[in-house]
Amino acid sequence: MISYEFPLNERIRTLLRLEDLYQRAGYFASKDDPEEHHVALTSLFEILDVGGRADLKSDVMQELERQKQHLDSLRSNPAISQQALDSVLADIEKAVSDLFLSSGRTGQELRENEWLMGIKQRSAIPGGVCEFDLPSYHYWLNQSADARRLDLNEWLAPFLPIRNGVRIILKLLRESGKTSSQIAHQGVYQQTMAGRLAQMLRIRLESNYDCVPEISANKYALNVRFTASIGSQRRTSVEDVNFELTFCNL
Repeated sequence: MISYEFPLNERIRTLLRLEDLYQRAGYFASKDDPEEHHVALTSLFEILDVGGRADLKSDVMQELERQKQHLDSLRSNPAISQQALDSVLADIEKAVSDLFLSSGRTGQELRENEWLMGIKQRSAIPGGVCEFDLPSYHYWLNQSADARRLDLNEWLAPFLPIRNGVRIILKLLRESGKTSSQIAHQGVYQQTMAGRLAQMLRIRLESNYDCVPEISANKYALNVRFTASIGSQRRTSVEDVNFELTFCNL
C-alpha cells in the first residue's frame, strides 16, 4: 500500500514539511560519508527557513495544550486505555516543558553563526559550495565522520523540542481519522463535505495501480482524480481505483 497525505490548511502543511525535513536531516546525519553530511546540513538550513517563524513555537505549544485538555477529559471513559492515555499525556507534558525551556527564537544560535550562514548563502547558488568557493567547508567535510556528526547533532539540538512537538501533533492527527473504502470510477471520485471538518486527508491504495491521486477540496466538496503520468503527458486513469480515504481532524 502507498499512503498519500494532503494537508488542507497552511499550519498542517508546515508541520508535514518539517516532519519530512527532520527525518531527512536525522537520516543523513547518522551516516558517515561527507556527501551525506552535506545533505544533512542543507536539510538543516531548510528546517531553519521553514521552522524559523517566530510564532511557530507558540502555535505548537498552544496545540499541545489544547490536546492535553481534550485527552484529560477522557480519563473517565472506560473505552480508553488509561495506560496509553497516561503515556500520551506524559509525552505532551514533556514536549511542552522542553518548548517552554527553549529560550528565544528557534535556531537563533545558527543565525548568529557567520560560518554556517555563509555556507547557507552559498548553497542557494548552483555549485556554490565547491572547495574553491568555501575552503573552510571543504576542510570540515574532510574531518572524521564522528567529528562532523558531533557538530551536526549540536546544530540540530535547538530544533529538537519543535520536532518532538510536531511529531506528537501529527501522530494524534493521523490517529483521529476514520477510514472508509471507496471506489473512484474511471479514476474520478467526488463527495460532498456536508459540514465535515478535516485538516488533512489520507489516501491509501495498492502500489500496483499505475496512478497517483490529485485532490481539490473546500468546505463544500471533495474531488479526487487519479492520474497516470506517462513521460510529459498526463491522463486520467480509465480504470476503477479502489482506495482507502481518511478524514483527519484534531
